[in-house]
Amino acid sequence: MPHALTTTLLALGLFLSILAALEVGRRIGCSRRRRFPDGELKGSGAAEGAVFGLLGLLIAFTFSGAASRFDDRRQLITQEANAIGTAWLRVDLLPAPVAHTVRDFMRSYLDARLETFRQIANPEALAAQSERASRLQQQIWAAAVTGSAAPGAAPDAAKLLLPALNEMIDITTTRLVATRTHPPLAIFLMLGVLSLIGGLLIGYELAAKPQRDWLQMLIFPLVMAVSLFVILDLEYPRRGLIRIDAADQVLVELRQSMD
Repeated sequence: MPHALTTTLLALGLFLSILAALEVGRRIGCSRRRRFPDGELKGSGAAEGAVFGLLGLLIAFTFSGAASRFDDRRQLITQEANAIGTAWLRVDLLPAPVAHTVRDFMRSYLDARLETFRQIANPEALAAQSERASRLQQQIWAAAVTGSAAPGAAPDAAKLLLPALNEMIDITTTRLVATRTHPPLAIFLMLGVLSLIGGLLIGYELAAKPQRDWLQMLIFPLVMAVSLFVILDLEYPRRGLIRIDAADQVLVELRQSMD
């Protein structure tokens, strides 16, 4: 199922669940009002303060974390482009025949890296491109090690080129880990549970009015559903509506400069 559809369904599910909790809370309040017509219908201020305070803190925490990870992933693309660009320039330190071979490998490698993230939603294609990139890394490294010691190589070829290639290879692991880093499922479950409890409390308070106030009943579920949608979209910037694909342009431009 497409990520955008999954996220939309989750947000819609939360919206309807909170709306149901509001109705349940309202009916509980109406029942209490019928039993105690002279009593003042008020919820527990301490309980409401604790629930909504924790809910606000949780939303701020998850949103801030998602936004921070979104920016980190975008920065990692720039770092990888810089690492590949530096290694590409230092290939000149190798003898011409070896440099030509390494450059061919690097062109194919960058093609594989670009295709890897284009196929992020296709596990089989993603695995194939990742395997292709790994093989090319080994070929680039082996050719660079051999070429650095070959006649005609610059005296400091190994000292300058190999660290640049090492950085180029290491950034792939960093980016892979970044794509898999998300808040624990318990955080989202807690967010959902607190949203339902909050809806229950709001519905209980709304029972003081003789008729349903649809505006007040819809605002809280809508705000929570939109918040969940945005947070999940930021957590998966290759699959939803909020994307970092534009940041790949720096790698595309680097690849064009290699021709």
